[in-house]
Amino acid sequence: MSLDPTITDPEHYRVIFENERVRVLEYTDQPGESTRPHRHPDSVMYTLSSFRRRLVSGDAQRDVGLDTVGWLPAQQHHGENVGDTPAHVIFVELKESGSDQPAKDGGAIGPQSIWGSLV
Repeated sequence: MSLDPTITDPEHYRVIFENERVRVLEYTDQPGESTRPHRHPDSVMYTLSSFRRRLVSGDAQRDVGLDTVGWLPAQQHHGENVGDTPAHVIFVELKESGSDQPAKDGGAIGPQSIWGSLV
């Protein structure tokens, strides 16, 4: 089973650029919409709209408010738009060796908190 978000959720993710070093995805959704479990490699996340999202990975759950640019460490999760605004995001995924595997300890889900506000 593929964990590539363009396969698990093609209605939300689409490739807008790709070469040997990066893949750039566009993501959109509406309030109340969810994604299936998928994996992100190390990425830069650029939010084009402000929105609230619930991210779930195993037993861990985190609500985040997103409205800026930041670092998204490699992770596997699924999510739901729990706010009242549509989401519009650009992901710049790195293709470096090993950048597609979540941290061995499970790591934190969602963006690093230095740029995403916890809700």
